Amino acid sequence: MPEISLKARPALDRYRRQFSETELVEVTDKALVSIAIPQGDADKLQKAMAAAYGTTFPVPGSSTLSADGAARFLGLQPDQCFAMFEFEGNKAIRAVAGALDDKCYCTDQSDSWAILRLSGTLALTALERICPLDLTPTEFPPGNVARTVMEHLGVIILCEDKNRYVLMSPRSSALSFLHAIETSLENVL
Repeated sequence: MPEISLKARPALDRYRRQFSETELVEVTDKALVSIAIPQGDADKLQKAMAAAYGTTFPVPGSSTLSADGAARFLGLQPDQCFAMFEFEGNKAIRAVAGALDDKCYCTDQSDSWAILRLSGTLALTALERICPLDLTPTEFPPGNVARTVMEHLGVIILCEDKNRYVLMSPRSSALSFLHAIETSLENVL
């Protein structure tokens, strides 16, 4: 019987492209773990997050950073967030569940999303063309996160800093997602 070896591949094959002073790059070094609070256990999870990460569970629309800056928690809806952190391998759930002393429900979302980082002077201008949210810094400052739609595709958008965004869309539509962002960037050059 032949030996079969499977290898993980990034959704967009480690895409990287420069558009004038703006860069669009696939994020491939991050794990994404969904964390859900068991009913009635919000206080226990808050204490576990404070002990393990030195931060709090984020409210919807915001994100929190671990004390060492290695993990960011994205508040997507009440009682649920995504943990985004550097990780290699396929045991990201164990890292989060273990750190939080199993005070939550976790699912690994790492391979389910195509993740892009858009940074540079054209980032906001390009996003304004395809995103219905007001992304101006006064309305969507660094740390804010939202679910939205871009070019008919579901997207999670995180503002990391001025002119620096992380964009996530389901892996099944990764090429359409990339095409929408590229086209918008090309149209604002």
